[in-house]
Amino acid sequence: MKIAIIGLGYVGIQLAVGLGRKHSVIGLDLDAKKVADYQAGYDSTGEVSEAELHAADRLEFTTEPSDLQGCEVLIVAVPTPVNSACKPDFGPLLSASRTVGSVMGSGSTVVYESTVYPGATEEVCVPELESASGLTWKKDFSVGYSPERINPGDPEHTLATITKVVSADNEETLDMLVQLYGEVVPAGIHRAPS
Repeated sequence: MKIAIIGLGYVGIQLAVGLGRKHSVIGLDLDAKKVADYQAGYDSTGEVSEAELHAADRLEFTTEPSDLQGCEVLIVAVPTPVNSACKPDFGPLLSASRTVGSVMGSGSTVVYESTVYPGATEEVCVPELESASGLTWKKDFSVGYSPERINPGDPEHTLATITKVVSADNEETLDMLVQLYGEVVPAGIHRAPS
């Protein structure tokens, strides 16, 4: 399975490294310095070690969205900051959704890790995916959601040690995501309704 991780902050890098031990993974970040650091075995977030980066021998890093073409699963792990009015700033999420839409093919699964309110995946993200791809949700591609639950800088509460909540728009996709995340989250997976 070929997997893309979009956004390589404290959530994305842990996913990329974990999955990159077992699957072909391409990690995308627009920050060229961050990508160069990861390629050199250095993580400025402090979430993964040089040894962990090197152990993920099927992981590649890029700043080029076109490198994601052909990925079957695309996991979006970009930040969702709040603006000056304390409202969610969906700018990074919308941009990432457009990027994913521009490279995904029919049969793809897009998973959102970004923290959003209930319903935002359908209301905010899916229309961007459809518009950028020309594909139709639930016919040509599926969507999952697995909220990030990592506590940044906390070595005890990591991707591997916190039960992962996973939902999807259909049972087949949910089964696949439960299996995929189960490979890197020994703490367990909680199947949530969509």
